[in-house]
Amino acid sequence: MSEAQPSNREQKKKRIITLVLLAILLMSVSTFLMQRDETKTIIVTFPNGTELEAEVADTPEKLLFGLAFQEALPPNGGMIYIFEATGPHRITTKEYRFPVDIIWIDESHRIVQLTENAEPCRKDPCPWYGPPLEAVRYLIQTEAGFIKRQRIAVGDELKYTLRM
Repeated sequence: MSEAQPSNREQKKKRIITLVLLAILLMSVSTFLMQRDETKTIIVTFPNGTELEAEVADTPEKLLFGLAFQEALPPNGGMIYIFEATGPHRITTKEYRFPVDIIWIDESHRIVQLTENAEPCRKDPCPWYGPPLEAVRYLIQTEAGFIKRQRIAVGDELKYTLRM
């Protein structure tokens, strides 16, 4: 046997090492992708006991696009925007596929303004909703009709529970 050819034992060893490294790489990639796909959910409880599962808009993309391009919301589902600072925030429904109700909330979790049935917009210029008269820290979007069905009112205090 010449020295240029590795032995069968060395080839098997290299294959095993390669397979182990490949398995580690695949596990690392799948773990990374699963972590990035997780969305945070806040359970918002209204004074009448109704609970809304709200996806947290916590990335620049979610804060910018919100519910744009989504086909529908799940029953008792919505999106909650958590702004970096309390202020005169406003939003648009550009590229939304369905009308929404908008609930404006101050830093103490009290509702300060309600917008019902904000229509989706497909062509510019799209209307802007807000800013409310009072500064807000949070904003919740739900399916149109939620405010009326649940008898939500300005001044209601909400409770938040983070779902892990």
